[in-house]
Amino acid sequence: MAPIISIEKLYSIFLSSQGICTDTRKLQKGCIFFALKGSNFNGNLFAEQALKEGAIVVVDEPQKIANDKIILVDDALKTLQELATHHRHQLQIPFIAIAGSNGKTTTKELIHSVLSTTYNTFATQGNLNNHIGVPLTILSLKKDTEMAVIELGANHLHETAFLCDILQPDFGLITNNGKDHLEGYGNIENVKKGNGELFDFLKLNNGIAFVNANDADLMGASAALKRITYGNRSANIAGEIISDNPFLKIEWNNKLINTQLFGKYNFDNILCAIAIGTYFKVSDENICKGIESYVPKNNRSQVVQLNSNTIVVDCYNANPSSMSLAIESFAGLTAPKKLLILGDMFELGEFSNREHKEILNLIEQKQFSNVVLVGTEFAKADTTTKYKHFTTTPELKKWFDENHFSNYSILLKGSRGMALEKLLG
Repeated sequence: MAPIISIEKLYSIFLSSQGICTDTRKLQKGCIFFALKGSNFNGNLFAEQALKEGAIVVVDEPQKIANDKIILVDDALKTLQELATHHRHQLQIPFIAIAGSNGKTTTKELIHSVLSTTYNTFATQGNLNNHIGVPLTILSLKKDTEMAVIELGANHLHETAFLCDILQPDFGLITNNGKDHLEGYGNIENVKKGNGELFDFLKLNNGIAFVNANDADLMGASAALKRITYGNRSANIAGEIISDNPFLKIEWNNKLINTQLFGKYNFDNILCAIAIGTYFKVSDENICKGIESYVPKNNRSQVVQLNSNTIVVDCYNANPSSMSLAIESFAGLTAPKKLLILGDMFELGEFSNREHKEILNLIEQKQFSNVVLVGTEFAKADTTTKYKHFTTTPELKKWFDENHFSNYSILLKGSRGMALEKLLG
């Protein structure tokens, strides 16, 4: 087994490898396998298997076999993170970080779509946005990459700051501050502090922020920063909603943009992508092209047809803020028949019952008559018998299939664990 080596030496090995892997089931010959550990797994136990399959292996526990392709380090995860930061510094390109409570992924994809019309742009894939995913994302960047758009996911204080230390972003944006991960953050003020750690990093490192001018909290938090604003008429980038029935149509710079996105709440995400495209000198034509060509997927603000029904599938995740926005937009949709299907919101801890009751109050306020609630949290919060309840999504699907709905507009909104999209399968 090779002795502990420097990051520089490991980096030279990385450059001649076939990339990074942390799962032997996805291993490619010639890659570097990092033996990561967690509460329910220990990658060191798979080191010999990875070696047999042709990988270079980085471990933090001594192995029984001797091989110069086994590299012993003090901490495999920390080494992965340090290697990612080292790689980041070799790439003299803009790194744009995205934090916030809601809309990070949609905003990331819109920015990627706009920048990709002009630059070789790489963006976070899937949900690789945590202390493991961010390093893996950075290490996926090739030498010909010209722009990097990286999503930062966090559920407690100091996590965004830690990810910024790994990523070292030049630019950043916070989509919004909402009631996400209250179980981990403890309260909304800590959510704001946690998201604000991105602005703190940019301030210390002379970075530039893209800021929603309509958000007083974000404007206040970014007051000491170099910033580009978007939103209202006094902002650097302004626009307005022309219609949203069901897709958003907006006007910007005397140009009409027909998007494939549902919900007024996506307006800010679109303007953010326009602001970033403008800053990086993407032509107006290509900005419009990038926005219009983006088709949402993975159950985020999707509009799909199921027989004669139009279904808004926005159930990749949910928190009180994003669910309220989705309900507000759905309430404004012009449609003869509407059906609201909502699943439980997770990771709310002691706030769960109160926040589910708040959603029920909003439903009442918007005067929805056809409402279906799925999950135990909504069942506990709803003291009336006005709405139909199901404990699980399979129960919901059985009922839905038996009732043969036709010509309805339907909103599906709930946390990932509810898997409401199975209604469509």
